[in-house]
Parts: sequence; structure tokens; C-alpha cells
Amino acid sequence: MKVPVLKIEHMNISFTQYDRGMRQVELPTIRDLNVEVHEGEIVAVVGSSGSGKSLLAHGVMGVLPYNASMGGKIVYRGEELTADRIARLRGNEIVLVPQSLSYLNPFAKVGYQIRKGRKDAQTRQRLDDIFKRYDLKKEVEDLYPFELSGGMNRRVLIATAMIENPRLVIADEPTPGLDLKVAKRAMRHFRELADMGAAVLIITHDLELALETVDRIAVFYAGTTIEEAGVGDFEKEETLRHPYTKALWRAMPKNGFQFIPGSQPYVKNMPEGCPFMPRCGQCTEACRGQIPYKEIRGGRVRCLYAE
Repeated sequence: MKVPVLKIEHMNISFTQYDRGMRQVELPTIRDLNVEVHEGEIVAVVGSSGSGKSLLAHGVMGVLPYNASMGGKIVYRGEELTADRIARLRGNEIVLVPQSLSYLNPFAKVGYQIRKGRKDAQTRQRLDDIFKRYDLKKEVEDLYPFELSGGMNRRVLIATAMIENPRLVIADEPTPGLDLKVAKRAMRHFRELADMGAAVLIITHDLELALETVDRIAVFYAGTTIEEAGVGDFEKEETLRHPYTKALWRAMPKNGFQFIPGSQPYVKNMPEGCPFMPRCGQCTEACRGQIPYKEIRGGRVRCLYAE
């Protein structure tokens, strides 16, 4: 079996905050995240807002805030991704396509930012090829981000990833605010990156859009990976495993916009055991205990009663 390009095991991220004066408290935002991505593959991490998905990208890239601490294990191409190693690889072999367009420097021209200041002939040729692929005109190179539309700036962010021939691309919510046509085009760009040999991890809340492009889905809920399934498993509810994943399936427009009562628990009010327990019709007292992440029907799930 091929060694995954990226393998995350039991990632946990907590924040130190002050409560009532000088009393410190730890907020475990991510409790147990597991995911792996192989060469030529796109994996989407999906979940509702507030589940901690974006912290995954920041944790891998080594850019967490000063008051954050991270545990678990991150392995890149068979070796542990230490702080020193990610510092060497970040921005070339491992690239982040960030969620916010504010990552673009408003005072630097687009071409300069994509090339990262390099002016050699090979880099300029590669930039020309990328512009042609993404339908960006040559004159865009001499424009500033504020002179471009949101969709064009999204393509610019993806271009900054492609200029390096990356082995691992992490995209954090790459399609918010885009109309459907532009969003689908952006996702196709990531498919191209994977088809060129990169491993691509996309963090998103748009399950329906992800299903059109990616290979596998990792479902995240309240700081925990609860299911990992192939795209084909989402063709019908019966082939999914976790009650929350099935609820996501029913909530998609094509399946009737159905919803379940309640909301994702806040980190300070997290129940013991399964985080979905307060909203689950199948839960029993046993769900308050340890819930193993087990393999079932070619996927993985964290549920005592999944079949």
C-alpha cells in the first residue's frame, strides 16, 4: 500500500484563555482529528461552521496563534512533520490556499506575488502557462488585487500554489462568496492539481460542491472526525455510517433540505463520549464512554451502532 503524502493521527488543538481575571482555562477546540491524503487524491474535510476545520490547516502549516497548543502526530511522506521541517517546506513543497483574500498583499502586483519576486525565465514561463490554464489575461500580472474581482483573486491564490509544483496543497474554504459557476471552476482547478500528482486537502462546509470533485470525504463534528467515506457512499443514505453524516445527506437541497433539531455543542459544553449524542435518536448510556474509530464497509466511523 502506498505511503500517504499526509497522515494526521489524533490531532488535538487547545487554546489557553483567561477567565475571571487571571485564571487560565484550556479550550479543546479540536479533540481528535484523523485524516490522510494520498498522491493524486483530493480529500475534503466537511462540517458546519465552528467545528474547528480551519484549525486543521493552520496546525499542519505550523501557523497556529501563540496561545494554541497542539498534540497528536502529523506525518508527511513517511516522516514526522516537525516544526523545523514544515518551516523548510512551507510555501514550496507544502502550500496553503487560504480562506481570506486578505492574504494577498494589496500593495504588490499580482504577478510579483505569484512569482514570489522571482524573475528567472523558467518562473515567468510557468506563470504564463498558469495564466492560460486559468483564463487570466497577461495584463492581470501588472494589476493589484483590489483591481480584480473576487473570483479572479481566488484564481490568483490557487496560482500561488501551482507556481511551486507542490506535493501537498491545503485549501481552506476556497469557494465562499463565489457564485456557483465560479465555485465549480475553482474546484476543477484543485482537481487538475491532484491529476498532476499533488495530494490535495480541501476544508469546506459545502458538501454538495465537494462531492462533484473530491475522492473521499472526512466528516468533522465538534472537534472530532466522526466518519470517513468515499464519494460513492453519498449516493444514498443507506451506504453512510454515522447518524450525523446521514443528517448531512438529508439536508442537501437534492434530498429535501431536511434538518434535525439542536445545534453543535460549544466547546465549553461538550458532552462526555460522542459529541453528537444530544441530537442522536440512537444514543444510549454507552455513548457517554470511549467511542472507537473503526473500519466498516470500506470506510471509517466513530459510532457504537454503525453497521
